[in-house]
Amino acid sequence: MRSVCLYFQVHQPFRLRTYRFFNIGQDHYYYDDYQNRHIIRRVAEKCYLPANRMMLQLINEFGKAFKVSYSISGTALDQFEQYVPEVIDSFRMLAATGCVEFISETEYHSLACLGNEQEFIRQVETHRKRIEKLFSQTPQTFRNSELIYSDSIGETIGNLGFHTMLTEGAKHVLGWKSPNYIYCNNLNPKLRVLLRNFRLSDDMSFRFSEKKWSEWPLTAEKFVGWLNAMDPHEEVVNLFMDYETMVNINGKKAAYSISFIICHQLCSAIPTSHSQPLKNCITAFSLWPLSRYPMQFPGPTRKGILQHGKEMNCSLKLCQNFIPSQMPLQSATTR
Repeated sequence: MRSVCLYFQVHQPFRLRTYRFFNIGQDHYYYDDYQNRHIIRRVAEKCYLPANRMMLQLINEFGKAFKVSYSISGTALDQFEQYVPEVIDSFRMLAATGCVEFISETEYHSLACLGNEQEFIRQVETHRKRIEKLFSQTPQTFRNSELIYSDSIGETIGNLGFHTMLTEGAKHVLGWKSPNYIYCNNLNPKLRVLLRNFRLSDDMSFRFSEKKWSEWPLTAEKFVGWLNAMDPHEEVVNLFMDYETMVNINGKKAAYSISFIICHQLCSAIPTSHSQPLKNCITAFSLWPLSRYPMQFPGPTRKGILQHGKEMNCSLKLCQNFIPSQMPLQSATTR
């Protein structure tokens, strides 16, 4: 039975107003309140509220068989509270179902992890406390801004008490390996690492409406067929997407329709596939025979990953929990 982990990012930055030379020394307010209010209300009306209603409909229809995870940045929460508090209420309704997990990230969707570890930790703790206050959940999973990851960042996150971290299933890092397995941090093996299946995530997010795409049109049956055609040993497919892909904010109904139908079809395909919250996807695997995981999978991988112009030490290995005790665990680190 294949697990499909759905995670959506919800982020809205604060827009800056035009600041002219003659404002220097005269006016120290830099934000464009009109644009912030206009855009967040527009996106809430066309995307967040209808998408949340859609998710609630799926939960009501399929119950515990459908689960989903969200990462909402602190800047988005600020604007929700200030301009569209009904969006917060709709997320609380989802949280009350017990089928929704809220993920922690940096409070300001920042790159603090690349510059100042103490500031990074402060922002992570601030966001975690905010999620606890708003949705009565203590986040166990962490996603960094733009899914930036390295061994040292993962070690820091593990030391903060998180059980799972998300990152990109980058092809130039994985090489011949698959993102459809559960890995662990090389320095802190207790931290599980889930990798985004970038091909399927981007198919669902961007390419579904591209008529020049060789697989156009993308239908729910075709998408589920791709999942069923995977190697049966690959037990988890991580679909990480921006939440705005669920409903096209330009007013077109295609994005809403295909995303809704695919999610509905994934649930209808049970027991072929089922969705899991990120924190539960690991415990679900422990119930299945460990022999179902191929032993030849671990191996050498590239030592570093280039993120934002900086070479970062990045190495992953399969979780020991899913390797039979009689088989040695090969490290994916090249030292």
